[in-house]
Formats: sequence, C-alpha cells, structure tokens
Amino acid sequence: MLLLLGAAASGAVAAPYFEDGYLGLTQTELREKLGPPQAVRDKKSALRFYRYYPFAEWEKSYKKLLGPQVGEDVYTYKRDGVDVRYSFAYVTDPDDLSESPTMWVKLVDIEFSQPVPIGQIPSLVPELKPPTEPNAPAFRSNIMVLVFKGEPAAAARAIVREPLRERLDWSLTFQMFALQGLPEFLTPQALIDRVEIGVQSLQTVRDRQRLTHEPILNPFSKEFAMRVPPPKPAKKIPLPAYAD
Repeated sequence: MLLLLGAAASGAVAAPYFEDGYLGLTQTELREKLGPPQAVRDKKSALRFYRYYPFAEWEKSYKKLLGPQVGEDVYTYKRDGVDVRYSFAYVTDPDDLSESPTMWVKLVDIEFSQPVPIGQIPSLVPELKPPTEPNAPAFRSNIMVLVFKGEPAAAARAIVREPLRERLDWSLTFQMFALQGLPEFLTPQALIDRVEIGVQSLQTVRDRQRLTHEPILNPFSKEFAMRVPPPKPAKKIPLPAYAD
C-alpha cells in the first residue's frame, strides 16, 4: 500500500495520496509512470461530450490555444476482452498564472466499451482495491454506487476546489455509474458503464446528500453477495362486482 502522503498545491513535487497510486501525482509524474498519453480530450459540455486530440497535436497547438488545464490524458487498455479507457483530469494552483502551471491528478474517469458487472470491476481496474468489510461506507442511487476506502488524508485537500475543503475530511472513493439505471435489488451482477476514482467527504454525503444517497451494505463484501432477494408481493385476485 502506498503511503498516504502528498504535497500541498504550492509544492513542485507530489506523491499519490491514496493506494490508487494516481490522485495527487503531477502530470509529469503520471506520464513518467504510464508513458505519453494516447490522446488528450477536453469536455465540450456538462453532458459528457468530449473532443479528442492526438497527443502530438495537443502539445503543438491546442495546449496553448485551449489551456493545459482543460486537457485530460487518455490511455486505453484491453483486459478480458473489454476496452478500458482511463482519462485523467487535473487541477492547478489557482495562483499559478504561468503558461505551464504544475497540474495534479484530481480524478480518474474509467470507461468500459461494454457494461460490466460490479463484481468484475476489480479485475478490469487493478487500481481499484475495494474494501471487503460489510460495514465499509457505501451508498447508492438509481444510477450509481459509491464506496469509500480507507482513512481520510489531509493532503488530499490540495486537489479539492470546494469552499469548505479545509473544514472537511476527504477520503478515497470509487463511484460506479450505470447509464441504464440500477435494479432495485442490487447484486454483484448489476451492470456498470464507468467508474470514477476520486476524493469525497463522507460527512457531506451523510449530512447533505442523504436524500439522494441511500446507505447500503458494501457491494464488495461476501455478505452482500449472500443476500436473498425479497419475496415478490402476492398478486391480489380481483373480486367480481355484483349488481345490487
């Protein structure tokens, strides 16, 4: 397990904050670890529409035209017959107004070429080492499952851009999304389209998002897989109506 260390946003050298090995790395460190990206993308709207650029073209012109901080480094791998695409989003020091500010990984967006069961995700995404304790903090909505892993890291505040970041604790999270929605009775076979590795505040989820985030048993625990579906409600036989 990697040490829970990290540099402040003003530092020149960073280290990963959590065991995922990515969050908190500088762009230079990430590229030293994975090699040059296969492409760079930028978001065109809030609805997850992206434009992709060859890496050489991004470095030559689009980086200066659009700004380096809007580009996400993209890497694609083939695992168990599934194309797994990683996109790394960055955050910069807001006080660094230079043309080439230091950038830190703030989010890893992982997409699958086809929906995959929740239970298969750890084999497709080796950086995702989910907790196995049944009481590990986990939540769901109708389209996502959110799992917290490990203790908060104070250094992770450096990649958070929320007003109350200094007052809250920030932990490693795995957030899994299902474009077609999740079944009411969730199982390890529920299909997931993409995963986000990031940092979130457990306090915020429990206190402010309780109407949209339902607490659940950790979906990566053996207790979760052993649950029995609730019985289906018995159909009521309609009674015939007789004339008086």
